[in-house]
Amino acid sequence: MSSSLMKDFLRTTGGTAVIDGGLATELERKGADLNDPLWSAKCLLSSPHLIREVHLDYLENGADIIITASYQATIQGFKAKGLSDKESEDLIRRSVEIAREARDVYYERCAACSSGIDADGRIFKKRPILIAGSVGSYGAYLADGSEYSGDYGDAITLKCLKDFHRRRVQILADSGADLLAFETVPNKLEAKAYSELLKEEDISIPAWFCFNSKDGINVVSGDSLEECISIAESCSKVVAVGINCTPPRFIHDLIVYVKQVTTKPIVIYPNSGETYDGIQKKWVKNTGVTDEDFVTYVNNWIESGASLVGGCCRTTPATIKGIYTTLSVSRSVNLAEDSEASDQKILQENVR
Repeated sequence: MSSSLMKDFLRTTGGTAVIDGGLATELERKGADLNDPLWSAKCLLSSPHLIREVHLDYLENGADIIITASYQATIQGFKAKGLSDKESEDLIRRSVEIAREARDVYYERCAACSSGIDADGRIFKKRPILIAGSVGSYGAYLADGSEYSGDYGDAITLKCLKDFHRRRVQILADSGADLLAFETVPNKLEAKAYSELLKEEDISIPAWFCFNSKDGINVVSGDSLEECISIAESCSKVVAVGINCTPPRFIHDLIVYVKQVTTKPIVIYPNSGETYDGIQKKWVKNTGVTDEDFVTYVNNWIESGASLVGGCCRTTPATIKGIYTTLSVSRSVNLAEDSEASDQKILQENVR
């Protein structure tokens, strides 16, 4: 496990990196029916080719990191559908395989496109691409919207959460992902469970922790954001920490809070700002921002301290293309400065 993976990666990308965007929205746009407790993980069973297509869409719009379709892929959830333990574990592994296949196909397309961009504006620039194995919260498995409240009831203990997540985390770590993405973490208890699991199982790849907030101050359960970030900060296996699935309007202040607690790179991938109705199991329209408005926030987030920026629920490849375009200038400048500094260092060493 390389604790320097993220910093080394950011050095190659000019100091900032682009994460992909919403998966479920794009799967539905391609015809998938996700009205199911498995949500996007249903496509691991029914239409894995659509997942691969979405990964490619994001890579071709500038994403440097793609997140696997395992957010709601749990052994318990698959077994509830009648699958065996082995079949369930194989589907979790498959989520990583699909992402790796998409990366391989993308590199082939890059090799075939000498200009680096095609007539439709798709980006084919070969670059380091990371695959993040998604670990959704216990609330995501419940499929009752509790990942947006963090209220699991008194019966759910630290041990319960560790036992629930343990095998899935092991599988994702051993399946070829570059890192683990613990996403939409709604409370301090689950953050602690993740941290202890990483240590107990001596997980071989690094991880990031991303929390969600509905007030721009605390995580959604009401737990202190500072205390949650501190858990990630104190875990040597966590190489980045931040916020996801949170309205864009809250992100600047949240970055400021996170930066006060961590020395690690800050990850930000908000949702579109729309409100999720856990009872109706749908997003409330006309409560979010457009792709264009979303992208106007990006420079501010970077200036505030974020290093990795992407989108979560209801964001699209167009959102990611906008982020890529916005960051391209600053990334080019940073890479040029790094190259000049390296040349100066070599020159000084030669003079000696």
